[in-house]
Amino acid sequence: MTTAPKSSATLSSPTAADEETVARLREARLKLKAEIAKTVVGQDQVIDSLLVALLCRGHALMIGVPGLGKTLMARTLARSLNMEYRRIQFTPDLMPSDITGTDIILEDPETGRRRMEFVRGPLFTNFLLADEINRAPPKTQAALLQAMQEIEVSVGRQTYALAPPFFVVATQNPVEQEGTYPLPEAQLDRFMFNIPVTYPTPQEEAEIVKSTTSNATVSLQPILSADEVLRLQALVRGVPVANDVVDYAVAISGFSRPDPATVKKNDDVQRFIRYGASPRASQYLILGAKARALLSGRFHVDFKDVSAVASPVLRHRLVLNFHARAEKVDADEVIRRILKQVRPQ
Repeated sequence: MTTAPKSSATLSSPTAADEETVARLREARLKLKAEIAKTVVGQDQVIDSLLVALLCRGHALMIGVPGLGKTLMARTLARSLNMEYRRIQFTPDLMPSDITGTDIILEDPETGRRRMEFVRGPLFTNFLLADEINRAPPKTQAALLQAMQEIEVSVGRQTYALAPPFFVVATQNPVEQEGTYPLPEAQLDRFMFNIPVTYPTPQEEAEIVKSTTSNATVSLQPILSADEVLRLQALVRGVPVANDVVDYAVAISGFSRPDPATVKKNDDVQRFIRYGASPRASQYLILGAKARALLSGRFHVDFKDVSAVASPVLRHRLVLNFHARAEKVDADEVIRRILKQVRPQ
């Protein structure tokens, strides 16, 4: 068993204003979930993960079979947040310029002079739904890389900044493989969370059927504005974290990296991993833990906050080898074993 290194904590007490903001955030979370529940039945954990990713300035990839409401959840969350929303349906013939925009030639009817003008694509928004992202070829998928990481877009010789907040939610169908292009590791690493969307319970499915086969209409009320989201994102960054909690997150990521000198010692985990998580995983473990603590009404981060976000942060960052395939060990099982081996002290 490996233990996370222990070091001294450096914490600052929250101010009265911080505590008031945390209380408002907790109230806003309850209102948001109540609004989303008007159209989305169940999936509480998925919605919480989307909120955490948004507050951390991250992005989320939702994976599930068709018909589970992935697009509906993203669209409903965007409407509840009162943010500018765009949806891009990814297809095999989609080009990068269809996403980012392109330069066009305009002619002045009075003078006859021509000039170049940039026409912005749907990428210029606050909340972007990239529907069925794996249906577009890698060249088009790569058009999102700079925007997701740098919050800007380069077209030709010009670079255009995107207005914050900028949040990408992508959906992917894991079943249908014909006409799809697997997302490369560099693209996957830009997503903070990999969120599986599972089947509803029989009771939830019955409620879905009743609500979607009637004439009832739903009116959603916006809960948070874009400016409020920006303030909450800044608040997340300001949450203090003890050094030993940071060490715990770093130890989890480090344990996922195969080391030839310790593979036999850690045979239960590392022999299944070809490539482990990068330092970006450690960053997202801490950021996700901060946001989870705030959403729970706390201005301090606990070890449980880190372990709670480990699966969505790590499951798409671990590249498993043939041993894992042969023994039918998936990424979630590897993460469970990592958390069992790495203990906070």
